[in-house]
Amino acid sequence: MDVKITIIDREGTAHTVDAPTDMAMNLMEVIRSYELAPEGTIGICGGMAMCASCQCYVQSNTELPEKEDDEEAMLAEAFFVKDNSRLSCQIPITEDLEGLKVKLAPSEE
Repeated sequence: MDVKITIIDREGTAHTVDAPTDMAMNLMEVIRSYELAPEGTIGICGGMAMCASCQCYVQSNTELPEKEDDEEAMLAEAFFVKDNSRLSCQIPITEDLEGLKVKLAPSEE
């Protein structure tokens, strides 16, 4: 089953994409698979919550998993952090994400 997710890229363009719930993907991998951020600017650490290149701002009231300590620590050091910042690699694609809307944070370069 797919869920519809809206991802606003760093240029401000909104893309509504279908994200599969049955492939154990996370949001960062979906963003990469749709090439919504230039190669090498997102998911640099491979989804280990060790960089903040996949930071995004959650713009919908979608229920998300709680932040783990790794994610909290990384966001504490990252640039451009807001109250609604999350690392997209730490958000697994599940049916609960139907209607999620996120905006990619600016890249740090």
